[in-house]
Amino acid sequence: MNNPQKRNFILSILMLVVLSVSAMAAPPKREFYEIKIYHLKDKTQEAAVENYLKEAYVPAAHRAGIKDVGVFKPVPSDTMSGKLIYVLTPLNSLDQLLSLPKTLEKDAKYLEAGKDYLDASYKTPPYTRFETTILQAFTTMPTHAKPNLKGAKSERVYEMRSYEGHTERRYQNKVKMFTQGGEVPLFVRLGFNAVFYGEVIAGSHQPNLMYMTTFENKADRDAHWKSFSDDAEWNKLKVNPEYQNNVSKNTSFYMYPTEYSDI
Repeated sequence: MNNPQKRNFILSILMLVVLSVSAMAAPPKREFYEIKIYHLKDKTQEAAVENYLKEAYVPAAHRAGIKDVGVFKPVPSDTMSGKLIYVLTPLNSLDQLLSLPKTLEKDAKYLEAGKDYLDASYKTPPYTRFETTILQAFTTMPTHAKPNLKGAKSERVYEMRSYEGHTERRYQNKVKMFTQGGEVPLFVRLGFNAVFYGEVIAGSHQPNLMYMTTFENKADRDAHWKSFSDDAEWNKLKVNPEYQNNVSKNTSFYMYPTEYSDI
């Protein structure tokens, strides 16, 4: 090819094609999740936190580029009903986690809408304490998903599970059971409507992984877990010698989404 301009043009086109194919083939970046749990002593505090979340935090998070924020409360039958509020914030990066408070402080609408909460007196705080857990999404589900549910939010049951490990290596073995052993595809096949699967990277309980599955109601939840326990693939996986003794504590939290929750 003797024409340098034609050659350079063709090379440029080829480079664009290569870059486009590479971009298409690249997997999505793994999200990070902040789970904040507010501890409340009474209905006054519950109302104060809910008003802040609904009127100030969630709208401001949207303005900051966070499309979905989940806000959940314990199911009415739970002894912690009225005492906890869970907030799930998906984040693109740890930088976004660190920069979000500064972003909120520059948001005039947020400061005005959240004034009662933000400027609360030490004599009447809006909560007793809150705890925070930071997770990174599994490689097999790098971004969160909204559940495909049709019923009223107040009737739904969202189950968040926490699997603690005896040691770091035993914990990583459980993560491998999910990501390589086939546990995540099993949940997908059985229609568990998972919101996220994540590895805890900061929090009070480690080593630990957590995930959230969702159901139309308690009967739907029980039916799904029955199908899981009866499934031939699960019964083969759970006795696989490679994946034994990898959970020291399994805790389930049952909740439902508030009407203003995005998830």
